[in-house]
Amino acid sequence: MISSALALWWLALPVLLLPIWWHRQKRQRVKSEPLATARFLPAAPPQTARIWRWEDLILLALRCLLLAALIAWLAATTMPWRGDTVFISPALEARADARAPAWIKQQIATAGLSAAPQMPLPPDALQWLQANESEWRPGARMLVLAESIAMPAQLPPLAHAVDIRLLPAATSTASAPRTQRSVVVAAPVERLAAWRAMFAAFEAADGSRYLIEDKPSSETELIVWDSQAAPPPGWHAPLWWLPPSARPAALGATDAASPPLAINGLQLQIASSPQGRLWTSAAMPPQTADAARALYETWQSLAQPVQPYPMPAMQLAPRRNSPLAMPNTPPAAWLAYLLLALFALERLMTHVRRR
Repeated sequence: MISSALALWWLALPVLLLPIWWHRQKRQRVKSEPLATARFLPAAPPQTARIWRWEDLILLALRCLLLAALIAWLAATTMPWRGDTVFISPALEARADARAPAWIKQQIATAGLSAAPQMPLPPDALQWLQANESEWRPGARMLVLAESIAMPAQLPPLAHAVDIRLLPAATSTASAPRTQRSVVVAAPVERLAAWRAMFAAFEAADGSRYLIEDKPSSETELIVWDSQAAPPPGWHAPLWWLPPSARPAALGATDAASPPLAINGLQLQIASSPQGRLWTSAAMPPQTADAARALYETWQSLAQPVQPYPMPAMQLAPRRNSPLAMPNTPPAAWLAYLLLALFALERLMTHVRRR
């Protein structure tokens, strides 16, 4: 199974220059026979010359292939080498209060992992552990310390024991600050009160404070354009609400409006424009509490990001005898057979060369 860290073995490819250098250093002495008349000549040192034979070239190629196959086998084989490990969320360490460091030390001490190495907790912690736990030795324990972890749809079957501990929420009598959301309402005076009443109902529903402005800014989430005139070209927002009296073509809609969709009992048409997404409905502005609730639920379900369900603190027992194989990784067994075959051929060619 391939591990991204073990791919650094490929940096050892310059080792292939060693057999080339070794073979170039080979010399073969020129054979000489003593002659009777040579004794009267001055002595001369023996001469050497490089002699490349076909056995040398084949042996050099085999040795280079053997080293390359060895590096490939090391880069494609995961050997478990990690022991007990403590994973700490970077968001938990970045907290400004002094409660988090003390809690981290306490949890590490109670788990008996004071001497264990610490690692930053990666995103999608459980999925990352499942994909990389082959680096940990059998029986190694993992302690996960975080402020919050998203609950996966299904807990992955791990081969190691994982203890997940979450920082308890601070008990405080002070009320949490209200989230401020910026919206722009451009409507006639006779319908402006209905729009303001609708956002007042939204404030009671989610506890946020809706700041109604006259011009959009970078923080504007929604523009209500209750007018037949074209909006200023510099106005942009992720979402636009248009009553039937407004004309989507005035905003330069790039595609035709979709057929009416029935969502939460609300008839809604959706289109795109260079200035943002366009929602058109006859129920704007809502005249009843049910219509306002349907518009609010549709807005939260379609336009707002889904908030992950927080995972509770728990201890995950091992559910597998061995780690899962990493996806899209070929087995390294054939590399071992290739190494054996190259080694046997290299020994044979060495014996042939010495004959």
